Amino acid sequence: MNYIFYDFETTGRDSNWDQIIQVGAILTNSNFQEIDRFDARCHLLPDIIPYPKAILVNKSSVKDLTQTNLSHFSLIELMIKKFKSWGKAIYIGYNSISFDEEFLRKSLFRNLFNPYYTINNGNKRSDLLNIIRANYIYYPDSLKIPLNEKGRLSFKLDQIAPFNGIKDFNAHDALGDAIATIRLAEIINLQNPKMWEASLLTADRERANNEIENNKLICITETFFGKIMPFVVSFICYHPVYKWAQCFDLKHDPDDYINLNENSLEHFMSKSPKIIRSIRSNKSPIIMESSFVSHIDAYKHISNEELFKRANIINSNVDFKLKVEKLLNKQASEKEDYISQEDINFEETIYQSFSNNHEKVIMEEFHSARWEDKIKVANKFKEERNYYFAEKLIYEENPSLLPEEIFHKINRRIAKKIFSTNDEKWNTIPKAYKEIDDLRAQYEDENDQATLYNLNNLNNLIEDIEKKYQDV
Repeated sequence: MNYIFYDFETTGRDSNWDQIIQVGAILTNSNFQEIDRFDARCHLLPDIIPYPKAILVNKSSVKDLTQTNLSHFSLIELMIKKFKSWGKAIYIGYNSISFDEEFLRKSLFRNLFNPYYTINNGNKRSDLLNIIRANYIYYPDSLKIPLNEKGRLSFKLDQIAPFNGIKDFNAHDALGDAIATIRLAEIINLQNPKMWEASLLTADRERANNEIENNKLICITETFFGKIMPFVVSFICYHPVYKWAQCFDLKHDPDDYINLNENSLEHFMSKSPKIIRSIRSNKSPIIMESSFVSHIDAYKHISNEELFKRANIINSNVDFKLKVEKLLNKQASEKEDYISQEDINFEETIYQSFSNNHEKVIMEEFHSARWEDKIKVANKFKEERNYYFAEKLIYEENPSLLPEEIFHKINRRIAKKIFSTNDEKWNTIPKAYKEIDDLRAQYEDENDQATLYNLNNLNNLIEDIEKKYQDV
């Protein structure tokens, strides 16, 4: 399959409440040779207050945020059309599963497109950051990893790429970061082809589950607060609610746990270090086969014979599996009871429920209709959430086409959102002013006139937004 290496620059880090402002994507063949590319920017949405620090990091100017011709909707529409024209592929980013992929899904979701494009229609996805972290465990000398100011390993793209001789890219530019991701992927594939092949084997949920189920024991890696931890595990069952693979950590002797009653087992399942580890097979985990156990120091005191013996005990004990499933189901139910639905906004509901076929047909009709007719189509939605997004899109693209009462309703909603003095999940005008003041103090001490100039421009932008909505 071809690869699509991609990256986004955004107004902040919260995929529910911030927006994409730049897309950079490069289509390559399986030899990393470029076939095509896509690079585009859009202007700010009317209800988004950008985080000043994020804008400084991705080097966007106020002109980029306000005078770029493309709207957010047009950018997303162009992007998805380009992706479709490239055919099925493996989508690869750097920290993309946790960050860029969430922005991609939620941007598609809020714009009434299929949010799961990268895992539908034969597409797959992977994440080079996860690959490089696993590569460090199994091949620690093959890729140079820089240290940060605290003396810890730094896996940041803008540091690790130049540290390995990759300098022909613009860091924190979407297309530049996509280029750096390609170059690092080439190094991994050239030096450690087994690592690259393993990452491709788990680029979709079904194949990842096959790897987990069909091997007596496997090697996985997890990252906690920047520290990479390898584990040798054996499959028990799937989580009855979340469908993640549940695996027993073979560092522990299963004979100590398989005959425990439910209360005792639940006690040990809650303790640290955990005896059971989750593998999110839908998030492209890096799974290595049993020969890589020798690369993991924490298991060297256990013979291969003993590890396989422990795996066989886990694989053959049906009662233990049923007890684990029952306890996991109980824990998930208790967790759900604590989650209040009262404060859930439509923007946060992507994983709460899925639109049915009727809603999907109306979405297609909405996109194919002229702007003058979109409000009529929007009225066909039965889900309040989809009607909300449709109204919002018309407001953002052609507000004059909305009935006056709807236009004023959305204006009031935006004003309430951006002027809030509460500690909201999204950025607000008061929070933005405070952040600008804090950054000014920092850069005045450093006498960084260029950054202070950009901060003044951002302050002026916030003032303009404030004036627009202050009398709503």
